[in-house]
Amino acid sequence: MAFSDSDDSAGTVTPPTADERFALVAIGERIVHRVRYTREDIARFAAQTLDRNPVHHSVDAARQAGHADVIASGQQTSALMSGLAASHFSRSDDGVAREMLCLNFNFAYREPVLADQDLTLEWEVADTEWSESLGGVVAQLEGRALADARAAVVARGTVLVRRVVHLLPAHDIR
Repeated sequence: MAFSDSDDSAGTVTPPTADERFALVAIGERIVHRVRYTREDIARFAAQTLDRNPVHHSVDAARQAGHADVIASGQQTSALMSGLAASHFSRSDDGVAREMLCLNFNFAYREPVLADQDLTLEWEVADTEWSESLGGVVAQLEGRALADARAAVVARGTVLVRRVVHLLPAHDIR
């Protein structure tokens, strides 16, 4: 889809049409990804993020804390959910070149995520609004991570999605 790049007399770029904004991000748009953390994945992520809580490293410690197995740190699922949104809203595989900036993410941890448990990560666009000052679409996201069909993590996010304007390399400008 082509975007309007005509300049007005003040030298500003003409805002995209409603169809062009919809091509960037649309209300109801969904992202779904399935993952399963092994004990090793959990321990490695916790170690890399300096989380030495024994429930992420030791089955015995996790069991003493009342869990059936080691549990993932909250930041492990949060990081995957953040990355999932970033990848989706900065993609160009549909012919629309975009860039995404995270404005805000909030996560609430409802249930532990156990090792070797199937986890479904989901985001849905709940609302969008064009921001003239930011030059893009501000999208409100609702998310969750489901473990055994229960919401282990619930999330909200605000992202800015803009079109990428490709400039010609200096040697191609005449």
